[in-house]
Amino acid sequence: MKCIVGLGNPGKKYNKTRHNVGFMVIDELAGRYGWKLKKDKFNGKSTVETCDGEKVILLKPQTFMNLSGESVRPLMDFYQIEPEDVLVIYDDLDLPAGKVRLRQKGGHGGHNGIRSIIDHIGTKEFKRVRIGIGRPDSAMPIVDYVLRPFSKEQQEDVQSSIKKSADACETWLQKPFAEVMNEYNS
Repeated sequence: MKCIVGLGNPGKKYNKTRHNVGFMVIDELAGRYGWKLKKDKFNGKSTVETCDGEKVILLKPQTFMNLSGESVRPLMDFYQIEPEDVLVIYDDLDLPAGKVRLRQKGGHGGHNGIRSIIDHIGTKEFKRVRIGIGRPDSAMPIVDYVLRPFSKEQQEDVQSSIKKSADACETWLQKPFAEVMNEYNS
């Protein structure tokens, strides 16, 4: 069983914001298969499905970004999912808008959602899809920037990165992650 987690903030006011690009990828994946995510006991919206013979869970934590681990850990415990079978999708300020980078493991890089997951599951050994949102051009505080929608100039690149990230998730259900990284990081 594999678990794909998209990070974001719950609520309509955050729907189209940069910080919710992980949710957008989960929505793209669910839409491709006609899957419906429902609120559950793991402080999230999730679904358990089968894709290409592989059981997969899609999860959108509803704890707000900085507490994402409070949703991921109980779900992992309940379904007995190992960290190496978890893939987390999230926004990255250090990548240009629309750029996608896959990683096998790593630190939090200042991302509070990833920090929360590392703290709750006790390891950095989970897979990641980082989606670039760029940095603000002005002196705008980071918190304001990530909680705003993408600019019109970024829209096309971001939509492409959402589709590419969903494609990478689907490929991971069929191939080892090292191969997926080679294919999608090039």
